[in-house]
Amino acid sequence: MASVLIALGGNVGDVRQTFRKAIANICGMAQAVLVARSSDYATPPWGDENQDRFVNACIEIETHLDPHALLYTLHKIETKFGRDRGRETRWGPRTLDLDLIAYDDAVLNRPELKLPHPRLFERAFVLAPLAEIAPDRVIAGRTPAEALATVSTTGIERLPDLD
Repeated sequence: MASVLIALGGNVGDVRQTFRKAIANICGMAQAVLVARSSDYATPPWGDENQDRFVNACIEIETHLDPHALLYTLHKIETKFGRDRGRETRWGPRTLDLDLIAYDDAVLNRPELKLPHPRLFERAFVLAPLAEIAPDRVIAGRTPAEALATVSTTGIERLPDLD
């Protein structure tokens, strides 16, 4: 089984409840085992800054699906929770964003899928939760903990656990 890291984000609706349901859908639809789940983090918006703060988290799963099948599954789950990639504004508000961050040690550079995620090391909103669950995992020659130390975490707040 492949070890996969997925970032979750959203800023529309009850995002934390959406995450709970989306993770259950990921495990079911990807025939995956949930290995780890980070805390939720409130984060400043990225790109378009004139919108509500986001909630971000990361999970680690194990799955037999190949990267393209997993990406297709993640997009289906986003749609199920109200995301319309064809009509949304880039970096704009969304109910659910699921990004495939790393798939084992795979390196892919295709128009539809780049692995590891090409902007991973620029995004504290991904690195903070990722460093919580996989601080020492080497991704493209760096660890999340090392990368997190090189970016600003201003405005990122770990949220208390939900009951």
